[in-house]
Amino acid sequence: MKTDNLQRVVNDGPRTLFIGDLHLSDERPDITQAFERFLVSEVPGADALYILGDLFEAWIGDDNLTPFNRHVAALIHQAAQSTPIFYIQGNRDFLLGADYAQRCGMTLLPEVDTVNLYGTPTVILHGDSLCTEDLDYQRFRRLRNKPWFRLLLLSLPLKLRQNLARRARNKSKQHTQTKSMSIMDVTPSAVERLLKQSQTVRMIHGHTHKPYIHELPEGLQRVVVGDWYHQDSVLLITPESCKLSSQALPKS
Repeated sequence: MKTDNLQRVVNDGPRTLFIGDLHLSDERPDITQAFERFLVSEVPGADALYILGDLFEAWIGDDNLTPFNRHVAALIHQAAQSTPIFYIQGNRDFLLGADYAQRCGMTLLPEVDTVNLYGTPTVILHGDSLCTEDLDYQRFRRLRNKPWFRLLLLSLPLKLRQNLARRARNKSKQHTQTKSMSIMDVTPSAVERLLKQSQTVRMIHGHTHKPYIHELPEGLQRVVVGDWYHQDSVLLITPESCKLSSQALPKS
């Protein structure tokens, strides 16, 4: 099922929204503008908004309260006054913690969570855990998830963390260029295993930047939300439908 590129129409009935992989940074004001438009024009009245990780291009700790990070928090906090907002950490912002979530007025969820969407049991996650063939990354991911490693990172001086994040982004770009797309995509067996373990019939995730609604055997479904580098990508769930849509980013 392809992504619709038509102007979205706000549904006044029950609806839940999913987004992910915005990769916000002060270097891309066009993405921030699109996010603000989305929060103001489409989120109000929704039953919930779920952000499935990588809201930021990089996050080095809740103590890094730059003017840009404060601005984003204010935008989300305003939207959260009328719509519950939930967040799952991504691979770029796994250090986003309770302090910043509270500043945004959003609820932090575990890296894999389940939700009943209008009668459909659904498992939600960022999606990097499903890319099991990328062995180098999965080794780092296991280390990254250890509490002592996160505490160690957060204990480093802010300037050093900024330099480490810059080096990590450069390494990630090189990694993407040298690894095959199949290795960096989800592994079907991992998808099947998680659906069984969670006893759900639908999976929603991001991370791969390949928006699509995959119809799987036995009536199962895997939905991928897209990134926001060139256009936004929004998943709209209602009691009757599951629809991906996108709009071109506003010109700066």
